[in-house]
Amino acid sequence: MERYEIRLSGAGGQGLILSGIILAESIIRFTTKNAIQTQSYGPEARGGASKSEVIVSSGEIDYPKVRKPDLLLALTQEAYNKYNRELKEYGIIIVDENVYIAPRSGPTYSFPILKTAREKFGRDIFGSMISLGIVVGLVDLVSPADVEKVVIERVPRGTEETNRKAIYTGLELLEDLEKYEIQTEEEEEEK
Repeated sequence: MERYEIRLSGAGGQGLILSGIILAESIIRFTTKNAIQTQSYGPEARGGASKSEVIVSSGEIDYPKVRKPDLLLALTQEAYNKYNRELKEYGIIIVDENVYIAPRSGPTYSFPILKTAREKFGRDIFGSMISLGIVVGLVDLVSPADVEKVVIERVPRGTEETNRKAIYTGLELLEDLEKYEIQTEEEEEEK
């Protein structure tokens, strides 16, 4: 792996900036790869589209911005609409089930992320950790156990166990991956 680019996007206040920080720190601390994390939320800090980007590389990272993401996570329609255009042609898209995506080439998944966060943990904000679990399980960059160590250190006191459980809830969603896969353009045409 020379360079792998990840963009986590959603609404400001959903916790995706922290998820990106945790992912990058886990990779730096527990693998031999380099990682860098950047974020953009500016005036949208609460409610508007925000993004957290992580670049992972086996070599030096000479430019800290994501150019063509290999993976895009979008928890809101606004974030998807704003940040999907630069995705690599066969890059991975992961969205919350409420985000509409037209059939495309490349792996595309629609998970009940925010619904699961509400039902299992009582708050949408835990969707960021469910998302992190999905990303970690889908793309083999760092082990879930190593991510868990950083989660315990980074999340607000008193929420450690809930955030840990949310990571593993994301991993559990992957056990039924075919259920959440959106058909590609080619599969739609075959129908």
